[in-house]
Amino acid sequence: MTLPCLIQFAQVHEQFRLPELRSIAELNGIQLDIPEEVDVKRPFMIINLSSEDDAKILAARCILIKNVLELWGHGESYEVLHERNKENMPLWQRYATDTTFKFLVTAYNHSIHKARQKSIMETFDYMAWEGRIDLASPEVTLLCTEEYRDRGNSHTRAKHEGEGSFRQVYFGRLLAEGTARDLIQKFDVKQRAYYGNTSMESEISLLMANQALSAPGRLIYDPFVGTGSTLYTCAQFGSYVCGSDIDGRQMRGKDVTPGIMRSAAQYGVASLILDLFTFDVTRHPWRSGGIFDAIITDPPC
Repeated sequence: MTLPCLIQFAQVHEQFRLPELRSIAELNGIQLDIPEEVDVKRPFMIINLSSEDDAKILAARCILIKNVLELWGHGESYEVLHERNKENMPLWQRYATDTTFKFLVTAYNHSIHKARQKSIMETFDYMAWEGRIDLASPEVTLLCTEEYRDRGNSHTRAKHEGEGSFRQVYFGRLLAEGTARDLIQKFDVKQRAYYGNTSMESEISLLMANQALSAPGRLIYDPFVGTGSTLYTCAQFGSYVCGSDIDGRQMRGKDVTPGIMRSAAQYGVASLILDLFTFDVTRHPWRSGGIFDAIITDPPC
């Protein structure tokens, strides 16, 4: 039995959404059922998963996932949504009798005022939810989200302008929130012990680490390592890493302890950095044959 799910992505790096999702699915043996035609510019994607656990794994590792819902209904209007939600009664009826819950109404590219949020909630009264409301730690979080089109920067919208003129509305049970996005702040370059003018920003280096299938026991190499951004994020996920650069000063810095190793110690991953090398990658010393599980880099222009 498949589980219909809605993924909401962060509204950044849209070109990485599918590659990252597929990479983490491959890494964890998760079977993805993705429609052939997907508009990656939209922050919502409907897919089928095998289990709730798969949704939680994806949300815990994918940097671009904000949350994952078990999708009970969606449509271009509330009439269509409610019709589909009623058809999916077997998915939600078991929660309706004695489960604590909270109900959230949100929107993408819009802000819904409190009175309308309440009126939207009341349209779901046919679900006859009998459980106790618990805003702090509910057993079930119900989420209704309206998707509005991006108006661009050319139009200053008055407050609540376009209310109800959404592109699509979705409803379901929250399965998982995207906790991996917290790593963006952890690896923020400006808070790093050692960095340079060309240090890669943390979100991109985390996305690259995911697409390299970083995991415990794997060996990953960066031939243009610079100040080490990719090493830290790959090591965060358990990979052994090493790097090289034609300019050893980039890796060392001015202190006795190499700058990369100081930052690695800051992140608690120094033991996973096997070594750093100085050489021209066009005249590298590596033997022929497979050595690394992945090569990850941001080469100079």
